[in-house]
Amino acid sequence: MEKVRKHFVFQGCVQGVGFRYRAYHAAASRGISGWVRNCWDGSVEMEAEGNPRDIDDLLLALERNQWAAIESVRVQDVPLQNTHSFEIRDY
Repeated sequence: MEKVRKHFVFQGCVQGVGFRYRAYHAAASRGISGWVRNCWDGSVEMEAEGNPRDIDDLLLALERNQWAAIESVRVQDVPLQNTHSFEIRDY
């Protein structure tokens, strides 16, 4: 299956609840590369590159986080960067 890269912005109760760490572990366990970071406005931004089915599974794992409450998600396709790891970034 062909790789894709998507840019996400999650809004809701997504900071201070382990959201970035959950994203990191869920992405790494699925072979997804990219990054995740908190934003100054209280949202969380993420880019994920990999198999579309694995990215869908990553989103399901984030939605099932019992401490976070995602109210909305903005998503757009972005160019592949052929990265090989997933990282947690600072602001």
